[in-house]
Amino acid sequence: MSGEALEAARGALAGVPAWIVGGAVRDELLGRPTADLDLVVDGDVRSLAKALSRAAGGPAFELSDAFGAWRVVGPEHRWQVDIMRLQGDSLIEDLAKRDFTINAMARPLAGGELVDPHDGAGDLAARRLRMVAPSSFEDDPLRTLRLARFASELAMEPDPETAAAAAQRAPQIAGVAAERVFAELKRVIAADRVLEGLALMDTLGLTPHVLPELSALRGVQQNRYHHLDVHDHTLEVLAETVALERDPGATLGAELDAPLRAFLAQPLADELTRATALRFGALLHDAAKPETQAFHADGTVLGFPGHADLGAERSRAALTRLRTSERLRAHVAALARHHLGLGYLVHKAPLDRRTIHQYLVKTAPVEVDVSLLSIADRLATRGRKAEEAIVKHLEVARVVLPQALAYTDWVAQPPLIRGDELAQALEIRRGPQLGQLLAAIAEARYAGDVSTADEAIALARTLL
Repeated sequence: MSGEALEAARGALAGVPAWIVGGAVRDELLGRPTADLDLVVDGDVRSLAKALSRAAGGPAFELSDAFGAWRVVGPEHRWQVDIMRLQGDSLIEDLAKRDFTINAMARPLAGGELVDPHDGAGDLAARRLRMVAPSSFEDDPLRTLRLARFASELAMEPDPETAAAAAQRAPQIAGVAAERVFAELKRVIAADRVLEGLALMDTLGLTPHVLPELSALRGVQQNRYHHLDVHDHTLEVLAETVALERDPGATLGAELDAPLRAFLAQPLADELTRATALRFGALLHDAAKPETQAFHADGTVLGFPGHADLGAERSRAALTRLRTSERLRAHVAALARHHLGLGYLVHKAPLDRRTIHQYLVKTAPVEVDVSLLSIADRLATRGRKAEEAIVKHLEVARVVLPQALAYTDWVAQPPLIRGDELAQALEIRRGPQLGQLLAAIAEARYAGDVSTADEAIALARTLL
């Protein structure tokens, strides 16, 4: 656990009965680093949080959904400490109210022996998730999803009684605040063992209540170019997305490895990186296929016309229901809308600069992300002529991705001529026509056909 946070807390709370609980104790036993501390105290939480805030020089604020808990954030956000009053009359009573035994351990803040009344350390060693009490999931139905989250993050398995109790209470998660549900779901999606976490959600009966868009894909058959139904194809796309995230160079070449790793590590929204947002895109990109399935006269599947555009709407609706940020909603919706675009470019190869520019303009600001989603989608599609299609798709991707990675910087450069300057030179009014001329100039500049303001004006005159 964070030595800096621990030292600050010990200094500010000296003499106060206080214990480190929950994840910090668990992670210490697992040898996992953590910069966060959860403390329970026998005292006034607000005044103690303020004291720690003054000592550490960081802000303190109340957490509205955590039973009167306060959070203190260390300098430059290097650590945080959550402080909560004991739930009950003693530490043992407090620990008995917790979700799983691995989270029901404590250690005195001032130092001392581990307090472990439910053998959480033994369960950690056995890689076992076990509820503290039979009423655990009834007390808070969100714990059913937390079970999947801990399983995927910590590579642990629930014991049979815990799994059965969680499955019995799974439907009650529908009554939990969407913000709390998303806080757990995003950690399942971000986990190393995301596929195992999603499988456990299915086993527990959580998916229809948490992510019904994924459940609805089960059994939806596809055409001969696919080898899986839409549900299993979606999970395969997710698996390929995770593989690309972990080792992009293995698929796309060593020269793209470092740039793509850095790109995917960028923060995007809702405490998610672009890599995790891409995983959400993989899960939702085909969300509209059940509604758009079309058939040949003989009853075989023709395809899913319009599923990309409608999928954008369904993706946005899913994330709106989960109360995510607008940025994440727009990002994932754009991934669904444009996930077929790179595949269309295969038929135009070899690509010229204008064709690449048109693709980048159309897919911005997700030009890199959606290109990676398209690659994962193609790799997960192994029906008729799959190997040939994959080879061609990757050839185009290796041409487009370097341009996509550089596109934000290219757009940021000063224009050859501003809109007002062009309107004055051509003696035209501002309006849609002016916008079309500026777009044509940008494309010509990207293609290398114009490079000065005079050349831009001359091109615009010919287009008029």
